[in-house]
Amino acid sequence: MNTNAKESLVMTGLAVGFFGLAGAFALTLWAKPLEPVVNPPTPPDFTNTATVRQSPAEIYRTEGDTSGFSCYSCHDAKKKLEIHLDTNGEAILAEPHKDLVMRHGRKNRNDYCFNCHDAKNLEQLRVNEGQTFKLTEGNRLCGSCHGPTYRDWERGVHGRMQGFWDLSRGASAKSDCTSCHDPHAPSFPPIKPGPRPHALHPEPAAGETPKHTP
Repeated sequence: MNTNAKESLVMTGLAVGFFGLAGAFALTLWAKPLEPVVNPPTPPDFTNTATVRQSPAEIYRTEGDTSGFSCYSCHDAKKKLEIHLDTNGEAILAEPHKDLVMRHGRKNRNDYCFNCHDAKNLEQLRVNEGQTFKLTEGNRLCGSCHGPTYRDWERGVHGRMQGFWDLSRGASAKSDCTSCHDPHAPSFPPIKPGPRPHALHPEPAAGETPKHTP
């Protein structure tokens, strides 16, 4: 057999070998790929961007029902309102306010109504220094005690922002403090964590050897 014939035979053998390997890989003769994992959709509770509450400012801004803020529809403006305390020093709520949960501050020490509400004008808010705010200015009242958190909120670090971080692209809006926190019981209850990221491959069962695709 001359040299040319040998080279031709070798090249033919290599070509056949490579085509065979390509076919074997295409048909996955040595291993079968894992079935693709179908990721279930994320529960809508974790993708909903709505706040848990509506602040007075938002209700007024959206022309919602503001009748609950008309204190003098029930209280007599000419009669001084007195807060009665029980034996534990906690405010005794009148029947129309029985649905309120009073739990503000460590050991509920901020549960006295007139710590935040103006005794002279129930439709206003008041800080210890005597300055008063409208109900729609509740953020300023919160900031009078929670200064560091309020500064974080102003910078967009705390709370929820809607819109654009880059203001050159559009406007942004911050949710009010009471859009997330109940002013009478501001601490959040335990929150169920969101689902973890889906694994690329299913996890092996206990005692099972992990399987790898080639």
